[in-house]
Amino acid sequence: MNTYKFLRLFREKGADPKTIQEAIEEFKGDLAKRRTFYERYKASVQGVPILTRQPVDYEDFETGKVMRIDSKVNNHLNNAFDAEIVDTKVGYMFGHPISYDVDSKQENENGQLKTELENFIIRNNVEDKDSEWGKKAAICGYAARLCYIDKDGKERILNVDPWETIIISGTDFTEPEFSIRFFDLEANKLQVEFYDGSHFYVLETGATGLRLIEKKPHTFDYCPLFGLPNNEELMADAEKVFKLIDAYDRTLSDANNEIEQYRLAYLVLRGLGLDDEDINTLKKTGVFELMGKDDSVSYLTKDINDTMIENHLNRLEQNILRFAKSVNFSDEAFGNNVSGVAMKYKLMALENKCITMERKMTAALRYQYKVLCSAWDKKGVCSKDDFLKIFTSFKRNIPVNLLEEAQTAVTLKAVTSEKTALASLSIVDDVDYEIEQREREMDKIPPLKVGDNNGS
Repeated sequence: MNTYKFLRLFREKGADPKTIQEAIEEFKGDLAKRRTFYERYKASVQGVPILTRQPVDYEDFETGKVMRIDSKVNNHLNNAFDAEIVDTKVGYMFGHPISYDVDSKQENENGQLKTELENFIIRNNVEDKDSEWGKKAAICGYAARLCYIDKDGKERILNVDPWETIIISGTDFTEPEFSIRFFDLEANKLQVEFYDGSHFYVLETGATGLRLIEKKPHTFDYCPLFGLPNNEELMADAEKVFKLIDAYDRTLSDANNEIEQYRLAYLVLRGLGLDDEDINTLKKTGVFELMGKDDSVSYLTKDINDTMIENHLNRLEQNILRFAKSVNFSDEAFGNNVSGVAMKYKLMALENKCITMERKMTAALRYQYKVLCSAWDKKGVCSKDDFLKIFTSFKRNIPVNLLEEAQTAVTLKAVTSEKTALASLSIVDDVDYEIEQREREMDKIPPLKVGDNNGS
């Protein structure tokens, strides 16, 4: 994919239908891969290789005297490690919603911006949208979001599927210069939306290709369709371990096949012969009468080395979680009363991965509010550059020892501000609100009188 090629072409030609069509064709392979990742996460038949596996075809195996029984049992056991890897990260990163605040050095400074931000968060259900946005990025390698103005003139955001989105930027994936969104309206009919720094264009498939049918200003001063990269390489969380997961699926499915095929094993009669009547009698009674000393009855089965299979599955699982930088919370190592420091060591690989995404998401959200502030500036709410005063903070969702945290907060209060000390408590989501509540409660306490305990 040559992003810079299309960056140059769009700068020269603008929303040219032929260039847009060419970009869609060139990016189609990569976008299809992102869609496959999502289908795999959902454990759909077209997404998981084991679900469509066919028995091995041994050429000319059946000779009339020898018949196959391994083709009669073909299990498709999917072990959704890829979904577990994503869900673990999303729960760890977004179990506590992202906090948004406006920087103000003086009381009542930027009050209008803060009120607008609070209303925007409620109106758009931002907590849910941020979590789903991060999930799509972890599944597919990147996700996309669109800022738009609704029918009531309010600023809204919409998460867009990455396989329907092309981001064109000369600097960073989170700061696009042009963007394309496309989807199927019906069979063989494509609708395309093209965005630049001032307008959006709607195109549809015509007789000779794409044709422009609408052009409108989108109110913002920047491209409103932007991306959230999972990492610099735009790789999905489980992308490096797909082959290991497939190997685990095959091994477990084959082991299950062997167990089920045991009941299909051939009956071996040594020194005996059975006609049709004897076979029917045997089915009813289940009894063999052995007259000769060398007569015997047994099943022809394969020996299953269950120890080897178990060790192989364990090694695959360990490597899957290791290379995907994930953890198994059902592991006994997470039991008992693990201290905060010990817990952090166990979560270090996951934490390192989340730190990368946190920085990418901070950049994407900063651009989002840059776009929104350009609209709020036109309404007189704030200036265009006030997006620099909006800050985000992330809090990990892990089991906590409240007593240990309380003791830490008390110690911190002696050397830091009260706000910093309260921020160390996981039960405090909004530090400013907590301080405000404490001040209100202190105002209700009557002053001490002479003669009271501790009074002068």
